[in-house]
Amino acid sequence: MGFTRYWLKLPLSLSCIMYKRLIKPLFFLVDPEKIHHLTFAVLKVFLNIPGLKNLVKWTFSVNHEALKRNVFGLEFRNPVGLGAGFDKDAKLFDELGCLGFGFIEIGTVTPKAQPGNDKPRLFRLPEDEALINRMGFNNAGAQAAALKLTHRKDAGLIIGGNIGKNKLTPNEEAIKDYELCFEALYPYVDYFVVNVSSPNTPNLRELQEKEPLKALLNSVKALNNSKGKQRPILLKIAPDLTNTQLDDIIEIVEETKIDGIIATNTTISRQNLKTPQLKLDEIGAGGLSGIPVKKRSTEVIKYLFDKSAGRLKIIAVGGIHSAEDALEKLDAGACLVQLYTGFIYEGPGLIKKINKALLKRAK
Repeated sequence: MGFTRYWLKLPLSLSCIMYKRLIKPLFFLVDPEKIHHLTFAVLKVFLNIPGLKNLVKWTFSVNHEALKRNVFGLEFRNPVGLGAGFDKDAKLFDELGCLGFGFIEIGTVTPKAQPGNDKPRLFRLPEDEALINRMGFNNAGAQAAALKLTHRKDAGLIIGGNIGKNKLTPNEEAIKDYELCFEALYPYVDYFVVNVSSPNTPNLRELQEKEPLKALLNSVKALNNSKGKQRPILLKIAPDLTNTQLDDIIEIVEETKIDGIIATNTTISRQNLKTPQLKLDEIGAGGLSGIPVKKRSTEVIKYLFDKSAGRLKIIAVGGIHSAEDALEKLDAGACLVQLYTGFIYEGPGLIKKINKALLKRAK
């Protein structure tokens, strides 16, 4: 039995070593946006080869009843998801599901295709295990994403749709953009995320203010109520909100009766970074993700959970680079977790490590 357990652990151990010592160093030699697109192209080919696909699933997936979660009326096969921003246009959701994720969130999508901000717009901060991005909701549009989702193969993989407004749409007309995205994706996604917290679309975060946010969520909720089957609606918030603003968020969620919160998006803060200030000045504006946002993200989750007396359903994202980080978020009050920057720095082995830690805790 001891040899069997060792043998089953071996593929994961080897994959983690290969990623950290060989694959990641090679990736980090190339511009981050270029390597992202190259990786997508390679995975699209190799993860559609039946033998390789099955090997990857066997290496990274953990299937166990104890990992299943019923949240928002949806059954997640495990609580570890991929956050929005990685598969913006729903190009690789089925293939990414082979890596052991319980759910994938596509987007952010906007009604019309848009190129996003000028390049370069994605930067690594290796000293901080972080990223700075100012992508600007670059995507092919909601209809293009919907078309990709018609080819969905894995019925057990939960798919979320993260929706936003186009850059040129003024805030007073933003509601229409969110409604258009909702209509386009409604037949194909399992839940929706209203994104008003990206720092990379001008004035978008103003929609987090109390009255505009209530109006937006009430409109999306009304549209949802008009459908035969409602989709859960979540709100993604920034880590930079004050406690007073978080109190408003709790009130708004309960008043509009949306289903939950994703906490948190990237931060505009640059406090306590190891990266030299000169490099930060050269990079300029953008949202910071990774280890530096971990503490604040957990604080926001705990505050929301405690102040709502546990009523709020929260998906945690922000600085999860280890199984311990994920457990910390769950202990703070989250019911599910999402990876993004940690997935880039640690590789797909992180998904299995978190699920194995959850299984160990369940025993």
